[in-house]
Amino acid sequence: MSTRIVVVGGGTAGARLARRLPVTLLGEEPHAPYNRVLLADVLAGRYAPEVIALPGTREPARIGTRAVRIDRAARTVECADGSLVGYDRLVLATGSNPVLPPLRGLRGAALPAGVHPFRTLDDCLALRASVRPGVRAVVVGGGLLGVSAARALAALGADVVLAQQGERLMERQLDVHASALLREHVESLGVEVHTECRVGGLRQRDGAVTAVELADGFVLDAGVVVLACGVRPRVALAREAGLDVATGIVVDDELRTSDPAVHAVGDCAEHAGRVYGLAGPALEQADALAELLARETGTEASDAPAPVPTAAYTGTRALTRLTLTGPRPLDLAAFGEVTARPGDDTVQLTDPTRGAYRKVVVRGDRLVGGVLLGDLAAVGALARAWEGDEALPEAPLLHLLTHDGGS
Repeated sequence: MSTRIVVVGGGTAGARLARRLPVTLLGEEPHAPYNRVLLADVLAGRYAPEVIALPGTREPARIGTRAVRIDRAARTVECADGSLVGYDRLVLATGSNPVLPPLRGLRGAALPAGVHPFRTLDDCLALRASVRPGVRAVVVGGGLLGVSAARALAALGADVVLAQQGERLMERQLDVHASALLREHVESLGVEVHTECRVGGLRQRDGAVTAVELADGFVLDAGVVVLACGVRPRVALAREAGLDVATGIVVDDELRTSDPAVHAVGDCAEHAGRVYGLAGPALEQADALAELLARETGTEASDAPAPVPTAAYTGTRALTRLTLTGPRPLDLAAFGEVTARPGDDTVQLTDPTRGAYRKVVVRGDRLVGGVLLGDLAAVGALARAWEGDEALPEAPLLHLLTHDGGS
């Protein structure tokens, strides 16, 4: 008798598992699985929604099916339509929800007209439908998601203001110099950038947003507001089922939860105290779990990556990449620790005329982080050296920033 594997969630991790194993995939969204990383390109009009669809699953997915309860004793998942789906192994790939900040004028589940989260394809399509050339759009949040949204809105001809509470854009990934170069580029697209700027509330008239109020009393007129304030793991289903939950659903090196029959992967999972919230780790977790489930259930896993990962998952070294289009497209990549500690060695190369910047941080004989803007020719070799966590060769550190990465 075959093992029944049920996957809850049709995002990056869930879709990867459903492509590699014969599973029952329960996808809450009404769309076939798609690449969430490319939503900003759909918003900007660069791609049609169907272009970002992910490869098909081995078994037909149940699209538009929301799981509402897990009965661990009976090993069933109850869906919103009243159906019960039995399982021998359950995988939670429930992803994350956008963080909605505690703003005045933003109460309850219903958002005022013109206020949009930016997490799903439906969010993207609704936002695109509300934007016209010249509309005043305020993006709240200057992280990776906020910068991507601001760039896309500018491409649609909106008058865009980007409000970031922190000291600089993408402060989690970039150092001070790289963030300054990013700000220059974003402003060159016509985006007005405000940092160290806390949003206090929203003004509305007849149920529609009209302005954003800053904490210092300044008011930004707005016909459209995008909330890009980060994401939070979706753990309600797991918590209500009695599974161990911290920030995310707690898993071990086999991506098992506190119930050996239940696993968790992707944005909802917390491994070794860390929730990644990025596509790369979600795919690595899905591949590791696919191998483990294939071996334990005697199922053949298809589309195996090369090399095939072991069943144990020991964590991911996540690299962030972003391409900002415009009159002068800008590529950036960042990984590891980009701010040096006392005693670290740092190498930087700056080309102001080309807007290029490269920097690596070395601790002892290990590469611990780096950031590149404008010229990513060396990123492959640098990423391999960082991911491998091996001693660097005996060569001048400057070689790390050459186009061959010192290889």
